[in-house]
Amino acid sequence: MCGIVGYVGNQEAAPIILHGLRQLEYRGYDSAGLAVLDGDGGVQVRREAGKLLNLEQAVSQAPVTGAVGVGHTRWATHGPPSQRNAHPHSSPDGDLVVVQNGIVENFLDLRQELERAGYTFRSDTDTEVIVHLIDQHYHNGSAGDLEDAVRKALLRLKGPSAIVVLSAHHPDRLIAARLGNAGGVTIGFGRGEMFVASDIPAILRHTRQVAFLDNRQMAVVTAHGAVFKDLDGRPLAKECTRIDWNPTAAEKGEFRHFMQKEIFEQGRSLTDTLRSRLDFQRNAVVLDSLNLTPDHARRLTKLTIVACGTSYYAGLVGKYYIERLARLPVEVDYASEFRYRQPLVASDQMVLAITQSGETVDTLAALEEARTGGAFTAAIVNAIGSQAARVTDGHIYMQAGPEIGVASTKAFTASTTDLLLLAIYLGQQRGVLAEAESARIIRALSMLPGLAGELLEDALQNDRYRELAERYHTFYNFLYLGRGIHYPIAREGALKLKEISYIHAEGYPAGEMKHGPIALIDATMPTVVVAPRDHVYDKMISQVEQVKARSGQVLAVAHANDEAIRAKVDAVMPIPVADELLTPILAVMPLQIFAYEMAVRRGADVDQPRNLAKSVTVE
Repeated sequence: MCGIVGYVGNQEAAPIILHGLRQLEYRGYDSAGLAVLDGDGGVQVRREAGKLLNLEQAVSQAPVTGAVGVGHTRWATHGPPSQRNAHPHSSPDGDLVVVQNGIVENFLDLRQELERAGYTFRSDTDTEVIVHLIDQHYHNGSAGDLEDAVRKALLRLKGPSAIVVLSAHHPDRLIAARLGNAGGVTIGFGRGEMFVASDIPAILRHTRQVAFLDNRQMAVVTAHGAVFKDLDGRPLAKECTRIDWNPTAAEKGEFRHFMQKEIFEQGRSLTDTLRSRLDFQRNAVVLDSLNLTPDHARRLTKLTIVACGTSYYAGLVGKYYIERLARLPVEVDYASEFRYRQPLVASDQMVLAITQSGETVDTLAALEEARTGGAFTAAIVNAIGSQAARVTDGHIYMQAGPEIGVASTKAFTASTTDLLLLAIYLGQQRGVLAEAESARIIRALSMLPGLAGELLEDALQNDRYRELAERYHTFYNFLYLGRGIHYPIAREGALKLKEISYIHAEGYPAGEMKHGPIALIDATMPTVVVAPRDHVYDKMISQVEQVKARSGQVLAVAHANDEAIRAKVDAVMPIPVADELLTPILAVMPLQIFAYEMAVRRGADVDQPRNLAKSVTVE
């Protein structure tokens, strides 16, 4: 989950690299570093522990000059965050440097082998074995052929890795490579300049034409282009993809944090998610990129959703959608557990991954397990051209645009909306969803962005959530309750509070409260209930009464016009009245805003919460 940026061209590399790293700091912020080739044929390296600001200050105090360079932000795996463990890591003579995203599973064996060969290690990281292996092959066996040395070193590694190599002996190039399901490697094409990055936002300011490396592929990148090969040395043809994201979408603009910006642009992101997918003339959903024929859809006997974290909770909402509208049994599985329990997968099943980045290692491994079993594989994914989109039989792009905040917000609502689209699509393809019902839901979906905009505008226009944060920021425990389709929303709301404010919170099915959690209820543990007026509304009111009877405080996500619940609870986080299928998408937004304001009030680092990174690319 580290961030990588590389540049080859005719401009000063350091400012371009630092700007790119700033766009990728959500991927890792334990330390940062860069290396630039100078005009005298040397490699200038700057590394600092802590956040990127420390590196920026170091470069300001001791500038580096040159038009070829590479930079890195680290999320620690081997070795604690420190300057000595920051990337890039160098060969003994300092003429070769490497940055890595991933993990070398056999690094202890390799380290011992290299130490016996005379190499001295100056860090605790697994990455340092890579630079020493390349150096060893470069001087012994590869006859000064850097590409060959990189290839031979990679073939010794076990585990997923994405690396970029810079050498003073080859000052016109970078070599990038990908091994396994480590974080992505994006090659950006400019005019007389080229870019390498682990994620698209790093280079959006400079280019929209990109190509992606897959497993066991490498690229030799010069200012004039890139040559692609596999690790056996065979040439590869790569097609460029145009990225239509607006570069300014990755900037905070008027907002204090990226997370705040991403919460309040959900009206726009939902518009983009629905655009071109609703056919009002035929009352149909259009998902051409899914590549699922009506015959195949009818033959499906089961759909398994694999995902992690927030995406898992979106999958739980999707289970309600798909079973109700497509009459297809759905199982939702943690991607990190799926392949370890010998799952029963067959050709009459579909395995659907949900992943914002498209590079989450657990999710990619689950997809590989599904392919091995012969299932039809698909992904709901935000990152265009990511590995999840490339390795599956079909995909649905979220169209949410760059999401920089580590705690996911707009990707959750986009993926949940995509799951509703998928449920309608499958129901139609399988012949089990009546046209009148399709028409009703499609009309309701067309109003979703406007309803979201109404909700968010109301939140911007008053101090409701800041006042709630002022009242509740000193509490240490929260219970979140939801029922039916809103149970996953309770879990997602609790996760948001945990992630960014570091307050312990648990999401529960409301009906389970009396089976244990009620023992915790007292004046020191507020309860958040998701209680719109739906078919289980009366049961949720009963839960509210039980909490209040035990001196508990209650905050309710409820319809704005529900005066009855206002009389019973301590505070209401209002949502507009909408179709029951849309309510989960709207109900999560107040919980996102509440978690955000709580984190701000507690002085937490909202965009970069401790110990977390945006994309988990190592196990």
